[in-house]
Amino acid sequence: MKAIVCKEPNKVTVEEVADPKIEHPGDAIIRLTSSGICGSDSYVSRKDCCKTR
Repeated sequence: MKAIVCKEPNKVTVEEVADPKIEHPGDAIIRLTSSGICGSDSYVSRKDCCKTR
């Protein structure tokens, strides 16, 4: 599946990642057919928000 990945502040990429798995009884996996983005969504790429794990 594709995911938006925050590589470093102000740099996001679209990458192929592993499919999600159910790990806990309360987990759910949903299928999206489309999505949108608004100005506040750009917050994830700001310096103080992008943390790599």
